[in-house]
Amino acid sequence: MSTKLIFTTLLFLFVTQSSTGQVTYSGEIAKIIYENCSTCHRQGEIGPMALTSYEEVQSWGGTIEYVISNGIMPPSQTDPEYSNFLGENFLTEEEINNISDWVANGMPRGNQAEEPDFPDFPDGSVLGEPDLVLEMAEEWMHEGNGQDDYRYFVLPTNLPEDRIIKAVEFRPGNSKIVHHALVFEDTEGVAAAKDAATPEYGFDGFGSFLDGNSTSILNQKQFPGFVPGQKPIRYPDGAGQILKAGADVVVQVHYAPWPVDATDKSKLNIFFMDETEETYEREVRSHIMVPLQSVINEPFIIPANTTRTFHGIYEVPVDVSLVNIAPHMHLLGLNWEVWMELPDGERVNLIRIPDWDFNWQGSYAFKRYMVAPAGSKIHAEASYDNTTSNPNNPSNPPVFVTWGEGTKDEMYYLPIGFVLYRPGDENIVFDEVTTSTGVIERNGNVIYPLAPNPVDDFTVAGLRLEKGQALNISIFDINGKKIRTLRKAEFFNSGEHFINFSTANLASGMYILQMEGSDFQASQKFIKQ
Repeated sequence: MSTKLIFTTLLFLFVTQSSTGQVTYSGEIAKIIYENCSTCHRQGEIGPMALTSYEEVQSWGGTIEYVISNGIMPPSQTDPEYSNFLGENFLTEEEINNISDWVANGMPRGNQAEEPDFPDFPDGSVLGEPDLVLEMAEEWMHEGNGQDDYRYFVLPTNLPEDRIIKAVEFRPGNSKIVHHALVFEDTEGVAAAKDAATPEYGFDGFGSFLDGNSTSILNQKQFPGFVPGQKPIRYPDGAGQILKAGADVVVQVHYAPWPVDATDKSKLNIFFMDETEETYEREVRSHIMVPLQSVINEPFIIPANTTRTFHGIYEVPVDVSLVNIAPHMHLLGLNWEVWMELPDGERVNLIRIPDWDFNWQGSYAFKRYMVAPAGSKIHAEASYDNTTSNPNNPSNPPVFVTWGEGTKDEMYYLPIGFVLYRPGDENIVFDEVTTSTGVIERNGNVIYPLAPNPVDDFTVAGLRLEKGQALNISIFDINGKKIRTLRKAEFFNSGEHFINFSTANLASGMYILQMEGSDFQASQKFIKQ
């Protein structure tokens, strides 16, 4: 073989291997963007630019690489090395490196035939058809003055009887200006009276509509709020929050700074438990840690030009299982760390937010019931910076700060959702990767085997979607009769998802779990013991 032929062969092999190992949009990047970015970065959503195609992503490639490499995006506050939650939106180190390599190598597209399909994002609810829709009675004009606006709106329910809430979905009327929302129940008409006392629709408020009354806030019921890009989480089977007959739902909307006047008319979708298919067993209650003397053992004051850390302790009086947690503070906030000390001294991490950002606060649902026996102590440390080195400090020069609902006040406010403990809670998980044995593949989608199967009471179904789409998920008996609808036209984005459900109402025997989307259908048998 000639030297020239040997050189040509080696060059061909080198080019082929380099091309094969090269990160491309079609091969790796599109999947990352569609799963983690396009929920907010598409037409009509809050993201400042659309990221729905190669051309759009390429034009913003340098910016994407910068914000992802520096942890600015995706906007999730929790520390994944400390604890994990349902619906997290983190990029792996491999995904971050892939994006960096792709940008550094000129952002090649690759083989267009291998590009994943863009998700079929719904125009309306991501959870399907709601049972109750509450809409703002009027449009709210958000002034284009470049300032934040925090506004309370009262949404009467007019419910004739108590109902059990499984999920709450806030739908922004104007996604460009709605940044986040908090949702509360008001059975006393306090918020309605405040609204009536103001000439315009709604009323101003920053932290709570109870005027900083920490005793009243302890009894305040809060439903899961809204953060852009975060899919609402359903409560576990058998559990839910009670929405009282005749109660008002009160929504605090944060409108982000905007350069021109813009209007919004948002609404709230509420999904109730279908008590003909699901048995109501336990109420999701909440305990709210606030800075009472009995909690932090010192006055909650932050003098000007100081940093302070408050360590609160709550001793759990009865056996409970924790469901979710929602740390809240204002603009002086630096970080949160919350952990549980069990009666035997074992430490259980609950949540750490190392770099607090008021604009991205949310509610976080645990991946399993976090069992807290009576006598367990929940420790919650929150730090604040009331100096000029804090760029978020609303006062310059800094001023004396204490508890309050205003922009220049502060809060130590920690709702912890729980249900009363039942034996076996320690074995119930809501998110579990199963083994490859028994995996079903349909058009690139992967359906994991149910775990456990056979089932005593609770099991988890898992799947990995190649393309985001709406799914119908149902249980049938062995004769083909539908027993229960678990999900109806609920949107699941590309990636992994887990659906937990109880079989407590099922008689012993064989059943079929059926999943159906726009491009696949799969069924699995399971045995109820």
